Amino acid sequence: MSDDSGAVLDYHQRTKHQLNGYAKGPASLDWDDQPSPFRRFDGCETVALPQPGAELDCRYADLDRPATIPAQPLTLANVGLLLELSFGLSAWKQFGPDRWALRCNPSSGNLHPTEAYLLCTDPGLLAAGVYHYVSHDHHLERRCRFDAADLPAGLYVGLSSIHWREAWKYGERAFRYCQHDIGHALAALSYAAAGLGWRVELLSEAGDAEIGAWLGLDRAADFVADERETPDLFCRIDTGAGAEGEFSGPALSQSLQSGEWFGSAKRLSGRHFYRWPIIDQVAEHTLKPPTPAERLTLPALELAPPSQNPAASRLIRQRRSAQHFNGKSAPLPLADFYRIFAALLPAAKPPFTAWNWPAQVHIVLFVHRVDGIEPGLYFLPRSAEAADRIRPACAADYVWQRVDAPFELYRLQAGNVRQAAKTLSCHQPIASDSAFSLGMLARFADNVSAEAWRYRRLFWECGLLGQILYLEAEAAGVRGTGIGCFFDDAVHGVLGLQDQTWQSLYHFTVGEPLEDNRLQTLPAYAHLAQSASPAPENG
Repeated sequence: MSDDSGAVLDYHQRTKHQLNGYAKGPASLDWDDQPSPFRRFDGCETVALPQPGAELDCRYADLDRPATIPAQPLTLANVGLLLELSFGLSAWKQFGPDRWALRCNPSSGNLHPTEAYLLCTDPGLLAAGVYHYVSHDHHLERRCRFDAADLPAGLYVGLSSIHWREAWKYGERAFRYCQHDIGHALAALSYAAAGLGWRVELLSEAGDAEIGAWLGLDRAADFVADERETPDLFCRIDTGAGAEGEFSGPALSQSLQSGEWFGSAKRLSGRHFYRWPIIDQVAEHTLKPPTPAERLTLPALELAPPSQNPAASRLIRQRRSAQHFNGKSAPLPLADFYRIFAALLPAAKPPFTAWNWPAQVHIVLFVHRVDGIEPGLYFLPRSAEAADRIRPACAADYVWQRVDAPFELYRLQAGNVRQAAKTLSCHQPIASDSAFSLGMLARFADNVSAEAWRYRRLFWECGLLGQILYLEAEAAGVRGTGIGCFFDDAVHGVLGLQDQTWQSLYHFTVGEPLEDNRLQTLPAYAHLAQSASPAPENG
């Protein structure tokens, strides 16, 4: 095992929540100094995008068969819709004087460490350059212009993380949450692209240093030292036009060498009272080098129709994180339960069309109220061999009874597991008052030992699955919530897992939400219409 892998395993162990204590975090929060969730660059030309709010022509169920969705033309309006449905605002919430934005891509604590960049080499769309997307203003900031005459016309999206935004609230454990959010963001991009008849190709062969240079993240002088961005993913948007040509990282790097860069990032926080050097250290240990290109071909999977099938764009925008669940709700219909979990299985549909690796994450289910499913603890393998691999590692008294379901599903133990789910998820009732909650169990030590950067990849996969659960919950007429706070080794203890071969990396819960009627919901982009209106005249 490399030193990097050893350091990553140490970080993971150190940032576990335990029943007798939580991972290190700030002792107090200065809410007046919360990092701004909206990054902006001073000194950049801005490029307006067409007014947000357009609807996709397809319905949510059409995304199950993305090849049947006609490809929309590559226009600035469609690129704007792609960015809006991936990373844009979906609503504002207001309580008294407090007001905060929600986005199409969820984030732990609504802190939004993920930043999105557009890199364009298609002069028919935009002048060749690197553009930063500002979700609040739904416009682009041009960070770089360069000569792309020697490059094939193409459109790319890069994702990065500002770890400070999460660390401000969550301390040392925040690095995990930033990776979850990247997975959510990639999935959100994949769903939005599919709705336009486009496809996201994850160029996972690129190393972090290359991505950082392409997006201008390696320009240290352009960023406040403690608010730097780390590169994560780089994707090509296949618009079906057939003219993109082969992507060449070296050719892009060569063209960018003569690029002209603009702007510097505005400060996000007035001060950085707490510091978490372990996050910079684990980020360094998990840097991804260039790797061989990998692509995954998956079979088509016929999914049952969802209970609700609005326009895909409407369902994407209505996604929310439930804050409370009705613990006395009617059971979730069995058809919805089957649809939700079938959607988690790798298949030729978004977001797996943007994913390049075999499933490493599987599901431990706490079933509370589902029609036709006995309450209890269950295991859902997401690959053919997973059940055989994990079974010997689990407690011997589990029954492993195969359930008559459209996919492989095992009941480990029947009974009321609500209190266990609540306790394991940091005593949160959202894990027990729902129809079901779950833990995402990753094949862990082997992956991290093989390549330290896969630590991030495992969390990305969890975020990817979380985004599926969010949208499928909406399509079932209920609601979901990601849970980052859980007692790691207590979860493993319940399952009988003794070492780091398997680790639970993310929790999720789905049920009938209880709305807080004290909160107002406001339109996502009304402020743009107001700012575009003529200034009122006095007298």
